[in-house]
Amino acid sequence: MLAIILVCAYLSGFSFIMGFMPIDWEDRPTLGLTLAPKKKKTPFSYFRGFAQINRPICQGTLRQRIARDIAIAHINLTPEEFFLWKEVAIIMVLFLTFPMIGPDGMFFWICMSLAVGYMLPEFWLKGRIKKVKNSIIKELPDAIDLLGLCVNAGLDFMLALKWVVEKSPKTVIIHELNTVLQEINVGKTRREAIKDLASRYQIPDLSTFSRTLVQADKMGTSVTEALNILSEDMRIARFRRGEQMALKAPLKMLVPLLLFIFPVVGILVAGPIFLDFIENNPLKGMQHIK
Repeated sequence: MLAIILVCAYLSGFSFIMGFMPIDWEDRPTLGLTLAPKKKKTPFSYFRGFAQINRPICQGTLRQRIARDIAIAHINLTPEEFFLWKEVAIIMVLFLTFPMIGPDGMFFWICMSLAVGYMLPEFWLKGRIKKVKNSIIKELPDAIDLLGLCVNAGLDFMLALKWVVEKSPKTVIIHELNTVLQEINVGKTRREAIKDLASRYQIPDLSTFSRTLVQADKMGTSVTEALNILSEDMRIARFRRGEQMALKAPLKMLVPLLLFIFPVVGILVAGPIFLDFIENNPLKGMQHIK
């Protein structure tokens, strides 16, 4: 009953706020000479309009942090829409756990549902960010190799970057290099564009790549030699990380080994001995002798 009251109160507040906030507030007026075709309404467009209720909540540092994480994870959402998914998760957790809650634990149930529903999208977003960063670490040496080959073939850095972006398959690092190329084309300097790429992800390999190119640009040294050395160093570093993960594997396997395999082996080995000891207990004969 309390959950139904909470949902009704939420919908009432939403209806009240949406009466003062138009859904199509981002639509720009078009000139009368050319009529732009109207976009068809889809369920996702209604979802975007529904998410505008969270605009007063998503402000300041919270909005900046969510927007930065969404951009890194390459998710087509706004901070208001992501916050709406948090609210949907809270409502789902409330309804799914309501039959298991007694009247005494109502306050604890509401607090736990709010916490779990709020954090579930955060965990999903952090997982996407980790996946994107791992993809960049894996693909960066190959992209640097291609850049080095193009520069060795006689192209300058900008033409080599353009060739790599156009000819390579669409991956995360190629998408980011395309962003760097577009930023340079619209007027940003090469140093600033490369520095922004490194600061956006905070990955050591990407920071090393950015620092190497910036230093080569400042000092006037050969970009070809810098890219070749950088690619080799990154491949060695990736090999070392693979060795490190391989050495950690036995330790990670130890926990399921102790919890699941050793008890089964103990039951198979000691079970028949224990049953035989119960059926043919030699201590019973010693008691009769006494």
